[in-house]
Amino acid sequence: MSNVIANRYEFLFLFDCENGNPNGDPDAGNMPRLDPEDMRGLVSDVSIKRRIRNYVQLARDNSAPYAIFIEHATNLNRAISLAHEKTTGGLTDKASKNKVELARQWMCQNFYDVRAFGAVMSTGANAGQVRGPVQFSFARSVDPVLPLDISVTRMAVTDSFKKGVVSSQDYMNWESQQQEDKLRTMGRKSLIPYGLYVAKGFISAHLAESTGFTEDDLTLLWESLLKMYDHDRSASKGFMAVREPIFVFRHVGTDRDLDQRKRQSRLGCAPAHKLFDLISIERRENISAPRSFSDYSIKFDRDNLPKGVEVGLLRLGADGAPNISPA
Repeated sequence: MSNVIANRYEFLFLFDCENGNPNGDPDAGNMPRLDPEDMRGLVSDVSIKRRIRNYVQLARDNSAPYAIFIEHATNLNRAISLAHEKTTGGLTDKASKNKVELARQWMCQNFYDVRAFGAVMSTGANAGQVRGPVQFSFARSVDPVLPLDISVTRMAVTDSFKKGVVSSQDYMNWESQQQEDKLRTMGRKSLIPYGLYVAKGFISAHLAESTGFTEDDLTLLWESLLKMYDHDRSASKGFMAVREPIFVFRHVGTDRDLDQRKRQSRLGCAPAHKLFDLISIERRENISAPRSFSDYSIKFDRDNLPKGVEVGLLRLGADGAPNISPA
């Protein structure tokens, strides 16, 4: 493993959704999430983290030290119990404070999402809690989005016409007795025609020291952000893509004293909101209903970049690896 990161970061990235549902709201019949006051679309931080987890799991074969703790359809207590089994003292009915800390460290060492995002691991055999250095805000669309609820037809049915086990021959006999229009069903799909979303992320060097989040982990995070939607295709999501470049703000400090500069690099040299305010995303003239990324212009006010902060443009290189170039 490489060295633990020593700089604070903020980053801003854009992604769009075309003819799909970027993040369904279970409290609204899985319709696209909305801010009801201005009708701008929302995508939760949980949804973004899920895409990153899915990519890391795929790219690193779900094996330590890049295994994923919060997997689909699993019991989290299994991994927590394993952490106790793999550390000094084994699994006991009531773990001491020191034993909990050993289990917490083991979870951080073996699970990428615990090192990055943190986790509550006191649900079974206690492995404590971890505050993750990488966090996201809710993503928000630049313009209002229009949710549509569209009817679709399925040219088949799933009727169960009697209780108990039904053989394939029984189903065939039943089908032969039905009218053709009775062997179709109607369904619904929720989508937006188009939405461009702005997401903001934060990385704490102090919390990274606690979890062991390294430079290699950071590179994998950049790779995941750039590639996550290419491996998460579904009909319900339509076409989603992260739009390059990603703006990465890296705090490097200004002091001539090296120790003081390191301290500044970890604490930061400017508030996050002042950095994000340097980026403006505006709809181009004569575009009343945006339907593509090219309908927007992006501007960066480099002249007002605070001292002690570097900004880089994150893109995929020709070799498919993430590459940060000066803005």
